[in-house]
Amino acid sequence: MDAGLAFAPPHNDAKGNARMKTRREVASAAAVLTTFALAGRAAAQKSTTMAPVPPPLLIKAGISDPVNTVLAWYMARAAGLYGAQGLNVDILNMNGGSRGAEELQAGRIDVMHVGLSSVVRVNGSGGDLRVIGSLSNVIRFTLFSAPGVTTAADLKGGIVGVSTFGSESDSTVTLALAKLGLKRDDVVIKEFGGGARRLKAVKSGEIKATALNEPTASLARAEGVHVLIDLVPEHIPWLFSGIVVRHEDITARRDLFLRFLKASIEGNYIALTNEKRAKQVLAKELKIGSAKILDITYDDFKKQSPPNLVPSPEGAQNVLKQFPQVSQKVGDYVDTSLIDALRSEGFFAAMQQKYGIGKSP
Repeated sequence: MDAGLAFAPPHNDAKGNARMKTRREVASAAAVLTTFALAGRAAAQKSTTMAPVPPPLLIKAGISDPVNTVLAWYMARAAGLYGAQGLNVDILNMNGGSRGAEELQAGRIDVMHVGLSSVVRVNGSGGDLRVIGSLSNVIRFTLFSAPGVTTAADLKGGIVGVSTFGSESDSTVTLALAKLGLKRDDVVIKEFGGGARRLKAVKSGEIKATALNEPTASLARAEGVHVLIDLVPEHIPWLFSGIVVRHEDITARRDLFLRFLKASIEGNYIALTNEKRAKQVLAKELKIGSAKILDITYDDFKKQSPPNLVPSPEGAQNVLKQFPQVSQKVGDYVDTSLIDALRSEGFFAAMQQKYGIGKSP
């Protein structure tokens, strides 16, 4: 062997490969851990920036009686429109408009389906309610009478049943009596609650007359109850079924009631344009089993319902004329600022385009 040549010790390939493999595994594991750490940090940051979805806001909505003028509310609830607005609307039967208006003023409900007469009555007693929308702008009552009562003379001195004092069933009775040549002093006005109870009382003769609207009016006709005077064909402008809130809430809960009105208006559009669906909801909510009565009840709704739930100034003025002792300023009882805001932002136009209904107030 040449002494000038030096040889390196032989290299151990197995050990070298093992060390390289270990380094690769450590690096890979570190990369995985880094990825998980970054993902966890991102998730933590996301959880702190995304607020949890709040539960729907509960709104207690009172009605005077289960009648067809409530269909916009029933439909909005059935179609999930209130839920889409973040609302949970509980529709409660208050068994009378004036009673419901008093509960609203006391803060035990949030909104009330009731005519302007009840608002006038509550405000005249120190309350502060406002109509913000309307589900009907014409009188929808027919005055039915007990067996043997077929003339004004027969009615004189008898009991006339109303839902509650100051309600639309009360104030429109005054109008009906006048058309019969009678005054309130010529009869005895008594509270008898909802339409079903009043129908039973007039059939039995417990009361001599009462004013009924749909669907109870069709039930009365089907059962042969005598019609003393029918105000429906006259189409008398009247703020018959308002959407009423406490005055202070128009400002304090503005966003909530804008959302409530949006859902109610769209529910009304669905009810006006989808007869089959509307009748299904009416039959369920009003417990109507007769196809004929269902047809009449829906047709009555369709004729009377303002698509955008805009209150009628003329209807309000006609109601106020029945109460000459109170302020005759419509603005003391009706506030259209929320309805006006929806019109200005294009909500009415959007609904008209979506549901194919022509321009309306």
